[in-house]
Amino acid sequence: MLRKLGEVPVRVLIVEDNRDICDNIAAYLAKHSYVMDFAYDGISAMQLALTNPFDVIVLDLMLPGMDGLSFCQKLRTDAEITTPVLMLTARDTLDDKLKGFAAGADDYLVKPFALQELHARLQALYKRSHGRTDNLLAVADLTLNRATQQVHRAGQRIDLSAAGMRLLQRLMEQAPSVVARDELETLLWADEPPDGDALRSHLYKLRQVIDKPFNNPLIHTVHRIGYRLAEDAADMEDAK
Repeated sequence: MLRKLGEVPVRVLIVEDNRDICDNIAAYLAKHSYVMDFAYDGISAMQLALTNPFDVIVLDLMLPGMDGLSFCQKLRTDAEITTPVLMLTARDTLDDKLKGFAAGADDYLVKPFALQELHARLQALYKRSHGRTDNLLAVADLTLNRATQQVHRAGQRIDLSAAGMRLLQRLMEQAPSVVARDELETLLWADEPPDGDALRSHLYKLRQVIDKPFNNPLIHTVHRIGYRLAEDAADMEDAK
C-alpha cells in the first residue's frame, strides 16, 4: 500500500473530464490514503499544476480546453515541471503511445483499465521519481533480481534465454496488469517482428520452465489482448 514516504502524503492530480471515472478513481485511491485534486479540463489542470506541488499527474488524452498532449508538452517545455505523468486514453496503437511519450508522458494506461493497475502504476512512478528502485521483483513464489538477472521459483534456480528473461521481467514489472502482444513484440524485435507467431513460441518456452514444474501457473493468456503474470486468473476490478 502506498501511503507515505518520509511522512509526506502522496498527492495526485487527476485530470479527466468524465466525472464517473473520476468518482471511481477517487473511491478506490481513497482506500490507499492518496491526497487527490481533480481538474475536468486542460486549462484548469494547468493552473493547478503550476500552483501546487504534485507527486504524480494522471492525465486523460481527450480534454476540453487543452488536450492531454498539449498539456503535457507545455508542462515539460514551458513550465519545466518534471512531475511524473500517467496518460489515460482509449487509443491503444503503438503510434498513439509513442506520441504520448514524445510529449513527455512517463507511462500510458489504456481505457478501460483496472483500478488495481492504476494504483500499481502510480506506486511505480512515485517510487521512481523519489529515487526508490527495487531490484527484486516478486510474484507469488517467483522472484527475479534485476541486478543479477537471477530467477528463482519456490527456491529453485531457473535459467532463461535472453528473450525469456526480457519477457519475464516485463511481465513481472507490470504484474498483475495485462501486457499487450504488440508491446512484447516491440520489446523483443523493435519495429521488425519476424513472420509467424514467434512471440507465442517464446511464451511457450517460458511457461515450460516457469509454470510446468509447479502446481500453480503464473503466466495467463488474455484472449486477443496479451499476457499477464499473476497468482491467479481472477478478473480484476475495472474502471470503464
